[in-house]
Amino acid sequence: MSQAGGPDGADRPIVLAADADQAAARALAAALGAELGRAETRRFPDGEDLVRVDCDVAGRRVLVVCSMHPVDQKALPLYFLAATARDLGAARVVLVAPYLAYMRQDARFRAGEGVTARYFARLLSGVFDGIVAIDPHLHRIGSLGEIYGVPALAVPSAPRIADWVRREVARPAIIGPDAESEQWVRAVAEPLGCPWHVLAKTRRGDRDVSISPLEADLGDRTPVLVDDIVSTGRTMIETVVQLGRAGVPAPICIGVHAVFAPGAYEDLCAAGAARVVTCNTIPHTSNDIDVGDLLADAVRRFST
Repeated sequence: MSQAGGPDGADRPIVLAADADQAAARALAAALGAELGRAETRRFPDGEDLVRVDCDVAGRRVLVVCSMHPVDQKALPLYFLAATARDLGAARVVLVAPYLAYMRQDARFRAGEGVTARYFARLLSGVFDGIVAIDPHLHRIGSLGEIYGVPALAVPSAPRIADWVRREVARPAIIGPDAESEQWVRAVAEPLGCPWHVLAKTRRGDRDVSISPLEADLGDRTPVLVDDIVSTGRTMIETVVQLGRAGVPAPICIGVHAVFAPGAYEDLCAAGAARVVTCNTIPHTSNDIDVGDLLADAVRRFST
C-alpha cells in the first residue's frame, strides 16, 4: 500500500477515481496539490462489480471523482468505492462530480412515477460526507441541500462560459430555449453586459418539443444558445429552427453537460448551429470550456 509523501502527507487529500475518470482525477489532484491514489474497478462475467483501493486512505480526506455519465454504469461502482474507502478508515469521503446525474426527475410529473432525484440523493448521502458538483440541474429543487443529507455545494459554470463568449463572439445575444435555462442565461449575460432572451418550450415527449418564436430584434448580434444539459438535443434543435425562421445568423450552441444521446450531437450540427460547444464536465469532442479551476477552487473551499 502506498503512503502519503512528506511529514504532512496525512494532511493532504487523496484523490480516487475509477478508470473512466482518471483524467479528471489527475487534473484535480494537480490543482489541489493532492495525492493521486489508485483504485481498481472490475466487472465480473456475471455483471457484478469489484472495487479495490490500492493505497492507504486510513485517516485521510478522500476525494472521489466521478462524472456520472453514463450513470447506470457508474453508480454502483461509485457507491462501492466510497463505501470501501470508509471501511478502510478514511476520515472523510467527498464526492467530486463534474456532472451529477439524476437531478431532472425532481417531481412526480405523472401518477405513479418515482422522484428519482430524491432516491439517488439518499443513496449517495449514505456513503459520502459531502458533495461538490458543477451545475446540477436545480429547477423545482432550489438547492442540493434540500435532498442531500450531507453538505453539498453546486458550482456555477457561468463565469467560464462568459469568458469563452467574451473571447469568441464579438456581439453576442444570449438566448435560453425555455424557462429552466433562465438561471444560466442570466448568469452568462450579466457579466458580458449583453442582452438576453428566454423562449418558451412545450414538451410532449422525450423527442417531441416545440419552442416559441423569437420576438426580439437582435440587430447585428450573434445568438448564443445556453442550456445546462444537452441530451436528445431536441430543445436546442427546435430553438435553432425558430431562430432560422426569425432570419437571425446561425447560432452558437453552448451546453454545460455534453450528455448527448446517440446521434444528438450530429443532429444539432446538421440543424444549422454555427458551432456546438460544451464544458469539460463530460468528455466529448465538443468540450472547449474548461471548468477545472472552478471545481478545484470549490473543493478547496469545501474542505476548509
